[in-house]
Amino acid sequence: MADLSGFLNINKPLHMTSHDVVAKIRRGLKLKKVGHAGTLDPLASGVLVICVGHATRFSEYVMNSTKRYLANVHLGVTTETYDAEGAILLERDVSHIQRADVEVHLDKFLGNVEQIPPMYSAIKQGGRKLYDLARSGKIVEREARAVRIDSLTITKWSPPEFTLDVACSAGTYIRSLAYDLGEALGVGAYLSGLSRVSSGLFQLEDAVALDELLAAENWSRYLISPQTALADWPAINLSEEEADHVRHGRSIAADVNENKLALGYAADGQLIGILRADGGSWRPHKVFSD
Repeated sequence: MADLSGFLNINKPLHMTSHDVVAKIRRGLKLKKVGHAGTLDPLASGVLVICVGHATRFSEYVMNSTKRYLANVHLGVTTETYDAEGAILLERDVSHIQRADVEVHLDKFLGNVEQIPPMYSAIKQGGRKLYDLARSGKIVEREARAVRIDSLTITKWSPPEFTLDVACSAGTYIRSLAYDLGEALGVGAYLSGLSRVSSGLFQLEDAVALDELLAAENWSRYLISPQTALADWPAINLSEEEADHVRHGRSIAADVNENKLALGYAADGQLIGILRADGGSWRPHKVFSD
């Protein structure tokens, strides 16, 4: 089974790192090539996409898909990590805060926004991860990052906590969103719980528990092909001549001008590679077939 490839939609348990899940799957299923398409914090559960075999070559595309989260936000408390793991820095009264007060601020965070990552994050600055600097007592200026937040909806209101349904781009820090929202309200807030309910076409309702996967007699039935994972991409059916051009790294003429990616298929349905639109042609971007 070591030569099988595809994606696994795992419901990551709480208190495990994404690396822990990868290591367990590698050992438990005796696989050599395993990775993940987008990390999930130890204090978060939900969809974690695992890449197996040749599917690791697709990880960057799956990783950059739109995410959706259910975030539990606790008002009135600020922590150094912006989540429940960090030391409490400040506590403020929230008895005056109503649901409408929160909702009136949500629009400010929608669209293309600049977000400052938390100090306790894996982003590197000066060659060192921010959380290593934070643990050594150093707080440094962080460069704002461009992210996109598509929707924010309160689904449960139980003060001082509420649940926020968030649809956003890859790279969005939900911890920073909770912190920034608390600051906008003037009372502070931290992220008390988080579940990723979707990552691109991968849905939590379809995810398999890690223990169930590892105990399965035929675990390969949980594998999802790149074609299925990227089903929302354009599909280009290539002639025999065009497929030969792509295999040898040559572009093929096409009536395309916009910058987009597509999956290129041979006449027999075999996935040849990823094509990129480039000035009136499809240019081979990644080739999977000799």
